[in-house]
Amino acid sequence: QVQLVESGGGLVQAGGSLRLSCAASGRTFSNYFMGWFRQAPGKERVIVATIAWSGGSTTYTDSVRGRFAISRDSAKNMLYLEMNSLKPEDTAVYYCAGKEGGSSWSSAYWGQGTQVTVSS
Repeated sequence: QVQLVESGGGLVQAGGSLRLSCAASGRTFSNYFMGWFRQAPGKERVIVATIAWSGGSTTYTDSVRGRFAISRDSAKNMLYLEMNSLKPEDTAVYYCAGKEGGSSWSSAYWGQGTQVTVSS
């Protein structure tokens, strides 16, 4: 059973930084894609960034490109999201997710989420 546990959220002022972590367990992830999603109050959950566990290729949504960086540590089975130059509109619950290559994010494994609040 795959388990994803996020940590690192909190309250930060605009312009500040946070680093989210996601501990992954339950299987080997060599053929997985991992991602960070976020859901703001009253809005749908949207993708923020993804990374291929093998190879490390990344994608970012336009609103965070250049400010956020997704990475993974294969030896520790950890996924990270480094968030810089944070803006109030980055406020959301952030979720870690993992899916097998070729499958849809609708069938992904999900963490419980961690709250990020950016004050203006």
